[in-house]
Amino acid sequence: MPKKKAPETQLPPEVIDHWPEVFENIDIQVIPLEYLHSIRVHFEDGKIWDVDIAKSKEKSSEDQLEDTLEQLFEEYDDYITNVDFRLDTDRLKKDIQARTKYFLKKRK
Repeated sequence: MPKKKAPETQLPPEVIDHWPEVFENIDIQVIPLEYLHSIRVHFEDGKIWDVDIAKSKEKSSEDQLEDTLEQLFEEYDDYITNVDFRLDTDRLKKDIQARTKYFLKKRK
C-alpha cells in the first residue's frame, strides 16, 4: 500500500521524529516566530534564501519581522516554489512540557 502524503498542515517527518507522541497529531495553521529557527525560501530559478529568525529579531522587533516576511511572501508569491519553516523543536518541546506540567498542577 502506498504511503499517504502528509497534509500541508502536518509537520514534516524529521520534526515528528523528534517527539512523535506529540508532534504526530499536531495540525499547523500558524507558527509563532518564537518557535522558528529559520525560513528557507525556494524560487523557480533555483535560488534559495535562508532567513535566520534569531539574527533577524536582533535587528528588528517581532512585529516588524512579521511585516517584512509578509511583504516578502506577497511580493515574490509568483516566483516562490516552496517555503520550509525550520522549527526550534527543542524550545517547542520544552515549552509544551512546561505548560502541560503547569496545567496538570492547576487541576489538582
